[in-house]
Amino acid sequence: MSADRPDAGPPAWPAIGWEERPWTPKIAPHLVSRSVLARHVGPYQAAVVPEIAELDPRLATGAAALAEQASAEIARFDTEVGVEIAPFAAVLLRSESASSSMIENLNSGAKAIALAEMGSADKRNATEIVGNVHAMQAALELADRLDGDAVLAMHAALLGDLEPTGAGTWRAEQVWIGGDSFGPHGASFVAPHHDRVPAAMADLMRFVQREDLPVLTQAAIAHAQFETIHPFTDGNGRTGRALVHSMLRAKGLTRQVTVPVSAGLLTDTNAYFDTLTAYRQGDIAPIVQTLSDATFAAITNGRQLVADLRDIRERWNGTVRARRDSSAWRLADFVIRQPVIDISATARELGISPANALRPIAALADAGVLSEFTGFKRNRMWQSREVLSALDDFAARTGRRRRG
Repeated sequence: MSADRPDAGPPAWPAIGWEERPWTPKIAPHLVSRSVLARHVGPYQAAVVPEIAELDPRLATGAAALAEQASAEIARFDTEVGVEIAPFAAVLLRSESASSSMIENLNSGAKAIALAEMGSADKRNATEIVGNVHAMQAALELADRLDGDAVLAMHAALLGDLEPTGAGTWRAEQVWIGGDSFGPHGASFVAPHHDRVPAAMADLMRFVQREDLPVLTQAAIAHAQFETIHPFTDGNGRTGRALVHSMLRAKGLTRQVTVPVSAGLLTDTNAYFDTLTAYRQGDIAPIVQTLSDATFAAITNGRQLVADLRDIRERWNGTVRARRDSSAWRLADFVIRQPVIDISATARELGISPANALRPIAALADAGVLSEFTGFKRNRMWQSREVLSALDDFAARTGRRRRG
């Protein structure tokens, strides 16, 4: 669909500006070449974001209609999957968190993520993805009070366990994208100077709190503005995508589940990053259209995941030999959303003592639903290979295209 801007009238959205800032090199001369030293001498240009709190987005008919269609599909998916919210809400939230992390080159298998959720720190990427799960959970829990403090809380949930000194605070240094680590000279984008971040975020949150805009269009613009401000030294992309979900929940477009929008964005990361560049040049249509297209792709993938998990659970009904009132059936439901378990997790979920937890585990293991994989006599753990495979298949279907 065409998202061309109308020929007549003033620009629908302002482009970012630029300002000159002084730069003091912090390079040890004996560690780099003369050319690197020369490149990072003198002032640099930092972005200045326009205030958007009171601006009214204007989109061509095609782009606006696409956003409305995507919004309707989000609401439909939320309703149809929300009927079975217990098993699928957690799975979809975790899948969205993993997909959002993959955009930042943080890849991990479903088993490693499940182990990290249980406290394993063996895989750094999986641990970071679990941090993103926590950020998404915070985004949904804080949806009823979307303000700067809520965004800081999302960021704290994301990175608090890994980078506690910078988590949950606006950045206090200059950041940039591309170039090298020695300075902003030659970067592909230099974010606003850190002394502009608090005011820029306050303006953005006033835009977020408005109730007079189409929700998906508003969320797409808010996300692009957030990424342009780049308010943190790390975790901007993941926090910015969590903000999208917080807005969808706050404004009633989703009520029960998390639509894995990032899985849709992963299908073409080139297009996603290019839309952020277009936004900075004053064109809002590409980010709105890309987020809308991502919604359709994500929901198709999400529906397949839900169908796969339903089929798995249905097959278990024919293989597990247990009384209808047995705790084994409640454990089977738990395994659908938590495919790696141990004695403690089982006891906690079923409300039974650890001494009694082995009985339902054994019932599922005898049926082939679970398999023990540690080989230990103590601290044993069990996995559902079927559920883990379904989650890994979901990730594989994103069909990510890498830049370059």
